[in-house]
Amino acid sequence: MKRAPILNLALAVLVAGSITACKQGPATPANPAPAAASTDAKNEIVFINSDSLSKNYTYVKDMDKRLTTKSDAAKSDLQSKGEAFQREVAEYQKSASTMPADQRQTTEQRLQREQQQLQSYQQNASAEVQNEQSVEMGKLYDKISDFVKSYAKEKGYKMVLTYSKNNTSMLYGDASLDVTADVVKRLNDAYAKETPSK
Repeated sequence: MKRAPILNLALAVLVAGSITACKQGPATPANPAPAAASTDAKNEIVFINSDSLSKNYTYVKDMDKRLTTKSDAAKSDLQSKGEAFQREVAEYQKSASTMPADQRQTTEQRLQREQQQLQSYQQNASAEVQNEQSVEMGKLYDKISDFVKSYAKEKGYKMVLTYSKNNTSMLYGDASLDVTADVVKRLNDAYAKETPSK
């Protein structure tokens, strides 16, 4: 158990030594590399702020509206069916005491079936909304992924990372490496060409 702090310390010393060695570099190379090559190498990795992308990409806003509309319609339909069922139950409760036993039993069985159908309808509606969300998220991922691949190729980037406050796998990125604004602008331009004017 005491090995972990020692291993961490050794790793820290190794990383610090590597950084120091990299900063010192060779004394004076015979043929120094041109400055442009080092600038290109420095910008081979960039990042996109996925929070800003989600907030500013028009496709995401439109997708959210579509999903919200479908979800609200499903909730409204379910609420309407639930209220109708509650009215039936209330009517039964009012007249149950005056009903013959066989009619009361038949009505209770019918109401029980209707309740089960309503629960089944609710589960199916919920599954349908979740499936729709999953399909839309898949489309969004493909759309952004395809765009970023061609964008990276065009710009000569070797890697495009994402940053998000909810996913802290990337803790820091220099602002000069943030290509979010350009990516959002280009995605919105491409989306505007795909969609008819409103």
